[in-house]
Amino acid sequence: MVEGASGTGEDELVYHVDGELVAASEATVNVRDRGFTYGDAAFETLRVYGGEPFEWEAHADRLAGTCEAIGLDHGIADDDLRDRIDATLVANDLADAYVRLSITRGVQPGKLTPRSAVEPTVVVIVAPLPRGGPGGESVWDGPARATIAETRRIPTTALPARTKTHNYLNGILARLECRETDADEAIMLDGADALTEGATSNIFFVGDGVLRTPSLEGPVLPGVTRAIVLELAESAGIAIEEGTYAVEELLDADEGFLTNTTWELRPIASVDGTVIGCGPVTDRLRRAFDERVAAHYEPVE
Repeated sequence: MVEGASGTGEDELVYHVDGELVAASEATVNVRDRGFTYGDAAFETLRVYGGEPFEWEAHADRLAGTCEAIGLDHGIADDDLRDRIDATLVANDLADAYVRLSITRGVQPGKLTPRSAVEPTVVVIVAPLPRGGPGGESVWDGPARATIAETRRIPTTALPARTKTHNYLNGILARLECRETDADEAIMLDGADALTEGATSNIFFVGDGVLRTPSLEGPVLPGVTRAIVLELAESAGIAIEEGTYAVEELLDADEGFLTNTTWELRPIASVDGTVIGCGPVTDRLRRAFDERVAAHYEPVE
């Protein structure tokens, strides 16, 4: 263990960089790394509950899908990546945490076309997060205030929506629009003005008792939490519809919420001043998700 690491937040955190545990203030990558110069990298954000990454297999599968989509053959086994995450958590004495795992194409000559041979850069960053599940502390202050962004979601024919890469400027531009409002999240539309997703979240809303969410046929990231919510809704007998929706359908909804790994399920308070709010379907799914998280924790002796 690196000396000085602690989960209390009183000492400096430790990161994992290319196989080594390094104090956060000393963690660096080469300025010629393609993850820095071109955003040529894949990443996943995970939550850790009780010392165990939540839905690790789903995150690992999505990471592999991103790397395949961008032609990044890094050659590192999932078990190896998991070992690096576990080592970082242990070094920081963290049981409940945020984890970001990044794999870049590594250092190559300053040419746009990448070499086929890759020496990847692998970085694990962690930070403490409150315990999730029943009785846990929320990581957000309250239901989200959202705004419809002028920035449009990049079509999947230009940049595959299923990928999570370091090229996040599309979402950043949408989030910058929140500065002009009191919004917590920017909801993005596609080129035909249909709902897609938030800058860092998937969208769900309820009308006439039906749970609706934009289809993955559009430029929508297949969120891990999104998939869990759909599974929980099906198990609960809640009617589900994935499709193409106009903004007006969200504004007319009876209730709605956003999902991502860190937020879990976050109710939508309003969209550009139009009240949406929580409701029975959202409450039911939040309880079911809490139970899923609670089952993830191992009993403490």
